[in-house]
Amino acid sequence: MGKEVLIDEETISKRIIQLADQINNDYKGEKLTLVCILKGSLYFYADLSRKINLDTELEFIRVSSYEGENSTGKIDFKLDLDEEVTNKNVIVVEDIVDTGNTLDSLLKHLKKQKPKSLKLCTLLDKKDRRETEVPIDYVGFKIPNHFVIGYGLDLDQKYRNIPEIYCFIEDEEREQLNEDRERIVLQLKYGNRR
Repeated sequence: MGKEVLIDEETISKRIIQLADQINNDYKGEKLTLVCILKGSLYFYADLSRKINLDTELEFIRVSSYEGENSTGKIDFKLDLDEEVTNKNVIVVEDIVDTGNTLDSLLKHLKKQKPKSLKLCTLLDKKDRRETEVPIDYVGFKIPNHFVIGYGLDLDQKYRNIPEIYCFIEDEEREQLNEDRERIVLQLKYGNRR
């Protein structure tokens, strides 16, 4: 098994600019609260927030449901918001949506505070692993069912600081990986039409 680049740093940067432009247009003249889901979303959140040119508040929340590569199925709130989001435009910023279980619980938690609007922005959407459907309003890249690390994504708290997104693959999966990379480049060119 080897580690291979799935999405390079330049491609990530270009897509973040596109997402920020979309958010800037959608919320023109409005105030915005961005909620970072720690720890994985930190790099994406920081880069995205710097490209948003709106009156923006930054908030952080920490939930856990993973040990290594596997979801425990139990959601644990380790850090909640400093400020309530009642009557605010809120975008939750996530690194990856796979099963959807953690985000479903988190979005229900935030909806109880009655925000003006509540949307979800994720860098990666791994639809093949979905167990619980969650509405995703802004998607960086749709990816196949690879285990990914880098750019905030970890394996047992390691690899978060790598500036690209890598996946672990077997030798016989290399051809498929090349096709996956080509699809990612097309997403950058044409966006993610849902």
